Order: sequence, then C-alpha cells, then structure tokens
Amino acid sequence: MSMIHDVDPATGEPFAEIPCTTPAELAAAVARARAAQPAWAAMPANERAELIGRLADDLVTHTAEIAELITREMGKVHKDALGEVQGYAKNVPLELQEVLQAIEPERFEGGASETVLVREPLGVVAAITPWNFPVGMPLSILIPALATGNTVVFKPSEHVPLVGAKLAELLNKHLPAGVLELVQGEGAVGAQLVDSDVDMIGFVGSRATGQHIMTAAARDLKRLVLELGGKDPMVVFGDADLDAAAESAVRHSLRNTGQVCCAVERVYIEDSVADDFAARVVAKARDWAHGNGFEESSKMGPLVSREQRDKVEAQVKDAVERGAALLLGGTTPDGAGNFYPATVLANVPADAQVVRDETFGPVVCLSRFSGDEDEAVAQANDTPYGLGANVWTGDKERGARVATRLKAGQVGVNRYLGGAPGTPWVGARQSGFGFLGGIEGHRQFTTPKTICTA
Repeated sequence: MSMIHDVDPATGEPFAEIPCTTPAELAAAVARARAAQPAWAAMPANERAELIGRLADDLVTHTAEIAELITREMGKVHKDALGEVQGYAKNVPLELQEVLQAIEPERFEGGASETVLVREPLGVVAAITPWNFPVGMPLSILIPALATGNTVVFKPSEHVPLVGAKLAELLNKHLPAGVLELVQGEGAVGAQLVDSDVDMIGFVGSRATGQHIMTAAARDLKRLVLELGGKDPMVVFGDADLDAAAESAVRHSLRNTGQVCCAVERVYIEDSVADDFAARVVAKARDWAHGNGFEESSKMGPLVSREQRDKVEAQVKDAVERGAALLLGGTTPDGAGNFYPATVLANVPADAQVVRDETFGPVVCLSRFSGDEDEAVAQANDTPYGLGANVWTGDKERGARVATRLKAGQVGVNRYLGGAPGTPWVGARQSGFGFLGGIEGHRQFTTPKTICTA
C-alpha cells in the first residue's frame, strides 16, 4: 500500500504514516458523495448552515491540537498557527451568513410574468487544497461548497494530511454520512479525483497544477474555481512613507517563511530613494530569525520541504550570478531541517528567475525604476500573474491612478492587501480561474436557474 510519510520539516524526522487512498476507495468515496447529495441539497439552507456552523466551536475547542499539527507538518511558527485556527473559527459564521445571502432567491417582474432566479448546487465538488494555510485554504472551499448544497470529496495536501483529516473529522461530527468524504495522497490521487465522477473542482495551488486540472476538466466541461500562484509587485515612489513601506515589504515577503501565494515577491523603488529603502529593509529583515516553529525566538519556520528550499536557493544563486547584490542572507544553514535565512537582494535584473518565477520563500527582491509612473507600472505588470499588488506614495491621486493600472485582483494603496468583509479574493490573469469569497465567489458553487410564471 502506498503511504504518505509525514515528515517534520524542522527536523527531517518522520512522525506519521498515512495510507494513500486507492483508486477503488476514491471511486467509492465519490459514489457515496453522489448518493448523499440529493438529500443534502433538499435540506433547507439555514439548516445546512447550522450544521456546518458547529465547526466554529469545535475549532476553538481543538485550537491547541490543530496548531501543533500545523507546526509539526508544515513548519509554521506556532503562534501563527494558533492565529490561523482562531481567525478562521471566527470567520465561519460570517462566511455562512454570506453564503445564505448569496443563494437567496431573487424575483424579477416583466409584463404579465414573474421570474424567480434560484441557485442550485452543482452536485459533487472535489476540493484539492494546499499546505501553506492548512485550515484557512480548505475552509475557503469547503464552507461555500457544502453550504450551497453540494457534497464534497476533500483531498488535503500530502504535506498536511493530519490537519486535513482533523478538519474532516470535526465537520463530519455534524454532517450526514457521505456529505463530506476525505481522500489522502499525492498528486496522483488528486489527478484521479479530477478525473472521477465529480461536477466541479475547487483547487488552490500552483499555476502549473491548475493548468493540468483545467486540461483534464475540459473533457467533461467540469466547473472550476482555481486560485493559483502570484508574483506580487510593490511599487514605492520617492514620496512614500519609506519606513512603513519597508516594514510592509519585509513582513509580507517573509511571513510564513515567504510561503504565501500573495507574498510581496518584487519590490520596485524609485531610484532617488532606493539605497535608503534598501538599508531600511535590511535592518528590519535582520530581526526575522529562523528556527523551529515551537521556539519563541523564531519568526520564520522551515520551508515545507527540501525540494522547496533547493528551489529558493537556486533562484537566489541565479540572481547573484546575473548581477544582483546580496545584502543579507543567501547562505543555506548546515544541519537538519529545511531552513533558509531571511534574504535581501538588491538591483535584481528583470531576467533573473527570482523576478520571473514564483519563489515561495523568504526573499525580499528589490529593483529600481527611474520615477516615471509608466515605467513603474510596466515593470510591475511584466508577469503572467495577477494576484495582488501594492503601491506606496504620498500622492493620493497617484496612488489611486496607479492602482487602477496594476493588473491584479486586489491592490493595496499605502497598505498591504485586504478588503472589507463581503469582497471576493480574485486571481486575475494566470493567478486564477473563477474566484473565492464574497457573494459572487460563493455563487460559483451553484448554477443560476430562472423559473418564469405567467
């Protein structure tokens, strides 16, 4: 039997083995979800929401257990793991309220007829989720998929199988049998799930995997929501609050050891303040000590795998070989664990891999522009991605103007990303297909249907 070997990325030591779901087991799980779906869809929406909403209290009760699993499985600093569980526990009831609002029937009148617009579930949803936010990312799919009346077959990342299993266990305490099925395994199991008798795939992960899923889903025209990677730019004009901008650049390049889809991965600074800005960045980045996530002194844990660390190391080496200045870090530490230090690169050329390809590691990548607004926008948009972007300037009109020109699903002006409650999370261009969150995001797990009565 094929197994997932669960390894602590801080020590390199295995601590659990989880059987991978076989093709026959996967087909049976999908069949159970298919059989359970009509009754689940027929249940009143508020009753479905009440059952799902019980998860919030369970997350609070099991916060310590889940946070420990997160740190052991993917290395996240423990206080950040606690914050992830607690934050999403608070979010569950709010998101359920949004889902109920999203699927409320709408009435339209025209002539002598009345039309009612209802939103019906798609059927069975495959939820394939990543490891970097192993509570938050699954719930961004599971909650709207289930609350809109779909049943779900859930495959967590092979790097966090125990966190995924715990989430499924807590939900299944309250859900009817078959409404949520758990499968485990690596990419091959995910590919089998995509090819199985499901009606929709909700996926959060890399652009390359998203492309494979989209190709496979085309055969049966399966519905898709794909949240993919990013190469988010930050543009810093000379009149910006440089200290605040440097703090944001460092924090959002290094948090979660840089393993964030919307991390700041490219910083473009006006030439007149570039040296000053770089000095501020280096001073702040020095405080980001790496170590085991359970150690209180650690601000960064290990990278999730040796493969991921090798990728980051190769990008930094390539940048230096192409002429970038290494201002901090850049040396892989000896010893066990997948650690990599906070690293700052300056004057990074546009053809460097660290500028072109998603890094997903603790690197602050600094480049320059002359001060011309068109040049800054062109450099920021020089990527196939379009997840997030940031602009920092003391000129509010310029901030608004540049924000409208940046090709991204969400833009922060003199702040990091973030929208008011009810707004969607959108990957523009090759950072996504469809989107999650907000009223319109929740509706993507449904099909609109009009019923016209004379």
